Formats: sequence, structure tokens, C-alpha cells
Amino acid sequence: MTYRNVVSAVVRALAAETINSAGGCDFEPKVQCAKQKGEIVGKEAAFLTDCWVFGRLHKSLSAAHWRALVAKYSTHDERKHGAILELLNSVKSPAPKRFRECAILTWAIPQVGGKHESATVEVVSREAEAIAKNKALVDSFNEKGLRGMDDTVDRKQTLKRSTAVLPAGWYNIDNWDNDGKPESTRYRWRSSIRKTLDDLVNEALTAAQELLDSEGLIESCAA
Repeated sequence: MTYRNVVSAVVRALAAETINSAGGCDFEPKVQCAKQKGEIVGKEAAFLTDCWVFGRLHKSLSAAHWRALVAKYSTHDERKHGAILELLNSVKSPAPKRFRECAILTWAIPQVGGKHESATVEVVSREAEAIAKNKALVDSFNEKGLRGMDDTVDRKQTLKRSTAVLPAGWYNIDNWDNDGKPESTRYRWRSSIRKTLDDLVNEALTAAQELLDSEGLIESCAA
């Protein structure tokens, strides 16, 4: 099995952890039992390769590079959330803590195109209802920030909701700063934070590419 490109390999490998966790963390015995005779082939062989790539990348990449890939591409709730929180300590910026938290969170969980962009009454109504239902959660974030929120209620609920998309208001940069900084400053801060994170992901993908190339797992190198 080979992958179309390094991003495909990373996404499939990280998704394999989610599937493996849901299946009881015993993917190899299950795959072995599925084939009574002959070589493991097809989807089962591909899944084993994904799991192998996951383990190899996790072991070989630096902690910073692995953290960036998990925060950007993982669908495993706990792993993604943990990586996002760790990024809060590693990203340097003159922006206030709340701004950095919002910038990192919305980078890791980008707004889905069109999902909140419609201006129809129906969408606005649904968004207002969602905000009302989560008012205590939003108030908690405003007061304590992402890291200071209670692990058992506030942060868990916020991050669990965020696996798909955040409420539209969270993507509004005007809500990230209470100090009245000029718009140019806020956009400069956001751009700098995103560039730092994107550069880290690109470095991680380059390292992953080199590793997978050496194993002949990328199509362009498989011929």
C-alpha cells in the first residue's frame, strides 16, 4: 500500500487511532482473526499500514512536530484537545492570552466554508439558540480562559463541541480582545500566530515525508 501524498498518510494514520480506540485497542488481533488463511489484504492490510505509520511517526517525529500534526489533523477528541492545549504554551506572541487561545483554537478547528456564512433568519436563529444554551460555557471561557476552565465541565464541553465547528462568534476576531486594540494590530497578531503554526505543520510534514519516502510509502516514490 502507498499513499497519494504525505498529508493523506498523516490523516489516515491519525484516523486509525480513532478507529482503533473505538474498537478496543486490539486492531492487530482482530485483523489476524479476520483472515484464517493466507496473506492479510485489502482494507485490513491498509488499516494495519495506517496503524504502523501512526506508531512510526509518533516515535520518530519531535514532540513539537507531532503535537502540531495532531492539533491540525487528528479526529481523536482527547488527543486533539490535548495538543491544542499544549500549543498554548509553545506559541509566542505579544497578544493577550485570550487572543492567543482563540487564534490557536480557530486555527486547529477552522470554520467550515458556508456553515455559518449564511445570513438567513433561520441560521441566525439557530446560532442565537446555540449561544443561549451555551451561555454559561461562554461566560466561563470569558472569565477564566481555555486553560482555566473546569476540566470536568467547562473545557470538556467546549472542546467536545469544537471537534466539528465552533459557534460563529468564536471566529469573529473582534471578540478576541477586550482592550480595544486597533484592527490592524489584531489582524497582525492573528496572522503571526497562524504563520507560526502553519510553519510548524509544514516542518512536521517535511519530516514525515522524508520518513515515509524512505519506506517507499508515497506514490511518487513507489515506482
